[in-house]
Amino acid sequence: MRNGRPPLYGLLAEFEYEADLLAAARRAQAEGYRALDAYTPFPVEGLHEAIGFHHTRLPYVVLAGGILGALTGFFLQLYAAAIDYPQNVGGRPLNSWPAFIPITFELSILGASLFAVFGLLALNGLPTPYHPLFNVPRFELASRDRFFLCIKSKDPHFDLLETRRYLESLSPHAISEVEW
Repeated sequence: MRNGRPPLYGLLAEFEYEADLLAAARRAQAEGYRALDAYTPFPVEGLHEAIGFHHTRLPYVVLAGGILGALTGFFLQLYAAAIDYPQNVGGRPLNSWPAFIPITFELSILGASLFAVFGLLALNGLPTPYHPLFNVPRFELASRDRFFLCIKSKDPHFDLLETRRYLESLSPHAISEVEW
């Protein structure tokens, strides 16, 4: 709590035009701010590079799910066929791995898809029925005709007064404090 008020999520600057938001995001990134987020009513070309959006870890999560699924499928079949219930059928070896390939493949796809869905939800912080930006009355314009840039308080470069002064230098339409 800061002086009896809820903790600060960040500062939100409102812009009328997408070019202004894009220029502000590039300047903020050049100034050293890294915990940036932008909200627009439609996609803005080059904005994800301007706010420093980095690639996701989701492909690694999906790969891990696929490998885990494949290993699970293979070793379950190996355990069932060679250890738990060994039967010699037609003189084949008990660990006849070519017969295990179809189920191993199917379980790798199942594992990858499950990890993709739940990994996507976890990495995006979903489900999130509430977000601190909903506390800002003008934020509803983000889905209509306004463009917003948020500098989060978790940014190491964030200082309330300095960051507010910096945002004012970008000539936004309005600046709002976003509280948790």
